[in-house]
Amino acid sequence: MTFPGNRRTVALMTASQPIRKLVASDESQEARDKFMLDAVRTDPDTLQHMEDEQIIDLIRDTDAAISRMQAIQLRAIANLSVRRRRAPSAASEVALALSITEHRASAIVSAATALIARLPRMLNLMDDGQLDLYRAMKVTDATSWLSGDHVRVVDAKLEDKVPGRNATQVRRAATYEAAKVDPDGAAERTERKLVERRLALHHHDTGITHLSVNNTPTEKATAAYARIDRTARALKTSDEPRTLDQLRADVAMDLLLSGTGGPSERTEVFLHIDLDTYLGMNESPATLAGRGPVTAAVARRIISGSDTTLRRVLTDPRTGQAVELSPTRYQLDPAHGEFIRVRDQECRQPGCTRPAQNCGIDPTRTQGEAEGDSDQPVTYCSRHRKLKGEPGWDYEVTADSTVNVTTPAGLVHSTTPPSMLSGVRRTNRLRMKPRK
Repeated sequence: MTFPGNRRTVALMTASQPIRKLVASDESQEARDKFMLDAVRTDPDTLQHMEDEQIIDLIRDTDAAISRMQAIQLRAIANLSVRRRRAPSAASEVALALSITEHRASAIVSAATALIARLPRMLNLMDDGQLDLYRAMKVTDATSWLSGDHVRVVDAKLEDKVPGRNATQVRRAATYEAAKVDPDGAAERTERKLVERRLALHHHDTGITHLSVNNTPTEKATAAYARIDRTARALKTSDEPRTLDQLRADVAMDLLLSGTGGPSERTEVFLHIDLDTYLGMNESPATLAGRGPVTAAVARRIISGSDTTLRRVLTDPRTGQAVELSPTRYQLDPAHGEFIRVRDQECRQPGCTRPAQNCGIDPTRTQGEAEGDSDQPVTYCSRHRKLKGEPGWDYEVTADSTVNVTTPAGLVHSTTPPSMLSGVRRTNRLRMKPRK
């Protein structure tokens, strides 16, 4: 099989065929990519009979095919954004359609708009299979602050510099060209970035979390690191088993939690764990609200902490859903906000994982009822409370507490209430709304 731009030939075979060379044809690159993909799908042994060089060629060519498809997808996303009059809710539709976070969807919508309107040469490179979405977004991020005239200059400068470079090299090249074409703007951008400084929390799947301070002044970050490093090195004695990296991480957390060495601040979080796991009779994962599953060992470690307060949450034995939260400070009824947050655990928008403690409670129309007649309290984060009121969006709650979200395109995304039962998790479903 011959690929355009070179005369390499890839040998294909089935289990009963010897290796043979396929004659190049005039069919399109897309058709040839599909032919190769079908060949590998129908006969996985095809890969086993290819030489190393041919495997590398296949990896490169499939990557090029992915880049071309991403370019088409970006045009579709930009078109949808235009149809929605560039409303922020367009990102919510994309997030639901692709099962990605809204933060990621917003970034892709912005990148799609920038590539089509401001960076056509970069989009052409994607069409040619020379630039994928990940690297293209390094360019859109690095040039987002440039004027239209300046970004066109950078677009032209990068056309020959981007192909064949990895994401870090692309970002550096784009950043350099942007600063070169508008040095004053680059300085202003640094000031704006300082205004956007924030603390970020990213949970992982193994009971650990990534904590970072973003956009902090370089001199302060350097000084803070030096203080942490100095303390960690002082603790690194001959009988200290922890590595320097481990010591730095522990020192940083101790400083954040206790500051000057005093007692740490007390913060309430919700840990959902079944009784058998709590007693050590099984190893079923527990759930930390807003973070997701944690191992039984991690859950028991949290519970055994000296400053941990336990509260009873009764669940329905059939569904595992919360039905009662034990009162500790006041009498609690099922409509109380604290119970609603414990019951929902997270924002009920499909795909959103913001902890319910950080959400508001919004009345949501009961299925089959008029707005306001029999509304049910449901937790939504601030973003999705606003989205709920956007034109074309409809929210309803069914008898079993399932939340149905209808998008402007008529797609219905449903999310079931979270369950405490092992193996029964909050689920999302997608269907088309029946036409009237």
